[in-house]
Amino acid sequence: MPSDKKPVSPVADKALEWFYRLAASGYIPRRWFGPDFSSLKGLTEVDGKLTLEIVSHCWNYANIITYQLGSLVLFPPREINVIMTVFFTPEDRETREVLEYYGQKNIPGVTWNWRALPGPYLLRRAYGRNLAAKNTRADWIFFTDCDVLFREKSLDLLGKQLRDREDLLVYPRYHMVSELLSNDDPLFEDYKTRGMLRDIEPHRFYREERNRAVGAFQIVRGDAARLGGYCDSVRYYHRPVKRWRKTYEDRTFRWLLGTQGTMLEIPGFYRIRHTHKGRKGKKVGVNP
Repeated sequence: MPSDKKPVSPVADKALEWFYRLAASGYIPRRWFGPDFSSLKGLTEVDGKLTLEIVSHCWNYANIITYQLGSLVLFPPREINVIMTVFFTPEDRETREVLEYYGQKNIPGVTWNWRALPGPYLLRRAYGRNLAAKNTRADWIFFTDCDVLFREKSLDLLGKQLRDREDLLVYPRYHMVSELLSNDDPLFEDYKTRGMLRDIEPHRFYREERNRAVGAFQIVRGDAARLGGYCDSVRYYHRPVKRWRKTYEDRTFRWLLGTQGTMLEIPGFYRIRHTHKGRKGKKVGVNP
């Protein structure tokens, strides 16, 4: 359980936010803040299957994360081992029920790892990501969002390309995204009326390309994650907050690594776009 920290004033908070956004734009030498990743000289050879830890957060998105976890049940990895880590808060009853449902499923190659956090720490996504990064035992760690699905052979193909790579950060060149779905879309109604284990309709998704490792598609070498955490040296991004904060720390993370990521050709990743922003609508308490 994290110890509470006194929040900074709104003015100081905004000043720090802009300072680190400017830093991530290259105006400040990153060596002032982060470790020297040049000391990492390639990967240790992996005996047997490679292990990938996937790290997700869920706050009031039970109707979406059920599709993410369901994709691992419907399309389980065969060639790699997956640790599926989900950060949540116990007060989010519907998410807790989804995690309990999937936690009872024994899927070869998949280890469920539910990690509870107090709400104010869950809403600062970098806090959980940093905990996972510093403590991961995986060969690679995949920082994602709960609206990303792993279908077909996506994770096995990813595992083949990750073996013995020297890159610090990689990402898929493209993924498939849905149209912007409203909360009364049948995809979400299925969650309530037809059970938690449901699949999407792929024809409703279209291709979207990326030119850098954005927030939901940051795949990092395990040794780099253990060395630098997730913005571990920038404590501002680990403070508790009352509402979900915009994830400017994603840019800071790439700045600290010194790379925008290496592009890989990996099909099978899908993302559900949705109008209902459950993470933005509710406020949680912070103990001063």
